[in-house]
Amino acid sequence: MSHTRNSELSDFTHSELIRYSRHLALPQVGPTGQRRIKAARVLLVGAGGLGSPAAMYLAAAGVGTLGLVDFDVVDLSNLQRQIIHGTGDVGRPKLESAAERLRDVNPFVAVEEFATRLDSSNATEIISGFDIVVDGSDNFPTRYLVNDACVLTGKPYVYGSVYRFEGQASVFAATDGPCYRCLFREPPPPHLVPSCSEGGVVGVLPGIVGSIQALEAIKLILEEGETLVGRLALIDALKLRFRELKLRRDPECSVCGEHPSVRQLIDYEAFCGAEATVAQQAMEITVGELAQRLESRSDLLLVDVREQYEWEICRIVGAVLVPLGELQARMRELDGTKEIVTLCHLGIRSLVALEILRAAGFSRVRSLQGGIDAWARQVEPTMAVY
Repeated sequence: MSHTRNSELSDFTHSELIRYSRHLALPQVGPTGQRRIKAARVLLVGAGGLGSPAAMYLAAAGVGTLGLVDFDVVDLSNLQRQIIHGTGDVGRPKLESAAERLRDVNPFVAVEEFATRLDSSNATEIISGFDIVVDGSDNFPTRYLVNDACVLTGKPYVYGSVYRFEGQASVFAATDGPCYRCLFREPPPPHLVPSCSEGGVVGVLPGIVGSIQALEAIKLILEEGETLVGRLALIDALKLRFRELKLRRDPECSVCGEHPSVRQLIDYEAFCGAEATVAQQAMEITVGELAQRLESRSDLLLVDVREQYEWEICRIVGAVLVPLGELQARMRELDGTKEIVTLCHLGIRSLVALEILRAAGFSRVRSLQGGIDAWARQVEPTMAVY
């Protein structure tokens, strides 16, 4: 017996034995379980709010190989919740910052970096090289993409999402379990789903949900406990209440059902309506067009429908602030003889404002595509972004 135990421990260096001693003491882990963890390959999609805690805890646990997919750079507004990055990392690629931090957390972990946007052309190839996928994305096209790729490659999909004070977590695409499409057959209309950038999120919540995702990945590796397969955990952080929904596999599911119609990855931007329709394009003005119009001193009225705190961070010279919630009551302040351009942070609230104004009889209204974020990145690079 002691010879067998010594043989199991021989896979670890003396330093690793000390590092993982609390795991080795657990009956559910022990040397055998820790060897499984060390041999595991886990892919993290995104090194942001959810990916930060998930990656750090998986690295600390000793997961042998962590894959990171990210193409973004660190900005100051990330630091309220994306704890894998620090103030000195602002401006650096998130992939570079995260990989450096993970190697510091645990030098025994191999970090594989994918400096790319996950899409239909590369998702199957990247995901097929890993055992488990932990999704830290914040948009519907990527969630449907990851789900479908996981179903097609037979990999468990550890899902998490956060918004304001609410979070969700589950495990999809596992053997005999439901997939993401079993729960959400169709994506909601894009303009009805504000992102965390638009709606906000309390900074600690991604830490809670990302930690749950890391825990689920560890349980899948160990094949211990009851995972969230077939269950959706709902977290209300304001009341600190956890609820659970039972999920079942949908036999009519287009991906994992009895007669699947999706047998290869599709255009998920188009599927989720994230690409602007022809009608929407007609209602929008690009930042380049707006810059030209302002330069030629066109008769425009810029109506900024963001909140006061956002206005204090950055603004376009000449715009007037009318927060979206006050728009109905303050319409009389707007000069109806001018062409109106509504603008917000990312171009979502401004489309809602456009509809409100047109319904009230303002005929010449357009929305700034991409919002002030696009303006800062393409027209005025010295402007603060958030």
